[in-house]
Amino acid sequence: MRLRHWLLPALAASLLAITGAATPFPDSIPLPDDFQPEGIAVGTGSTFYAGSLNDGDIYRGDLRSGAGAVFIDEPEGQAAGLKVDERHHRLFVAGAGTSTGIVYDTRDGSTVAEYQFAPPGDAFINDVVVTRDAAYFTDTFSPRLFMVPIAGDGTLGAAQTIPVSGPASPVVGFGLNGIDATSDGKTLVVVNSGLAAAFTIDPTTGVSHEIAVPGGPLPDSPDGILLDGRVLWVVSNFAETLVKVRLSPDLASGEVVATLTDADVHGLFRVPTTVAEFGSRLALVNARFDLGFPPPFGPGAPLGTDFDVVLIDKP
Repeated sequence: MRLRHWLLPALAASLLAITGAATPFPDSIPLPDDFQPEGIAVGTGSTFYAGSLNDGDIYRGDLRSGAGAVFIDEPEGQAAGLKVDERHHRLFVAGAGTSTGIVYDTRDGSTVAEYQFAPPGDAFINDVVVTRDAAYFTDTFSPRLFMVPIAGDGTLGAAQTIPVSGPASPVVGFGLNGIDATSDGKTLVVVNSGLAAAFTIDPTTGVSHEIAVPGGPLPDSPDGILLDGRVLWVVSNFAETLVKVRLSPDLASGEVVATLTDADVHGLFRVPTTVAEFGSRLALVNARFDLGFPPPFGPGAPLGTDFDVVLIDKP
């Protein structure tokens, strides 16, 4: 039987779609050896960014194909948590022990702004969240946030310090760490690593309130978080655990409804630190802190250590 000519393109397109649909997403995406990542953010489409604690480099990759390369090559520095502001084509980066916050253009990697929040070493800028009006950075060494205003046209203002009071403020080893915000930007959600608990913070006053979770604190060493409506995902790094917490409408309490350990994901977790959302999947970056903390806390992982980003289905 001879196919009509007009049917051939349609048939080819159908076969291509079937083949593409059958191609599974990668479970693990390699990062450069010795990269020592800590933060991950998802941008437009399937693009993701990861930052290096070794030198501040930013890696850009694709969660569908697994392809990627170093996007921003810094001569020195540190990069911890990061977030994408798609409206203004910006990537906000927490500068860890450099006590800085850096803003890059996601189109060409150029530096838009750099903020020296405190003298180097006096603060550990651990994570960042971007709302419609501002970017908020956590300081793990002190009970405070650093806020950068964002005008409607994307203009960035001068940095401001927001002292944090209430139950989120104690610093027991490590203090404030992962941060996210409600969709309206009126409430921030953070974890305090030393207290192994989650809190809300009023971004105007800095007043905090604990999110009560029945059964006690979260698993040890909570790190990065992701707020998805009333679901709070919490990554506990050394516990190699991802916890799903269903929050009450007023965010005053929550219930752990799912817990994923390394065994549940077939050994994919290797001290994960932060998490980002990609459709029905979650992307986590493995920091491998068990092999050595990077400066200023230690010598870092041995030369030649491999690192990766892992993708798992939402439980």
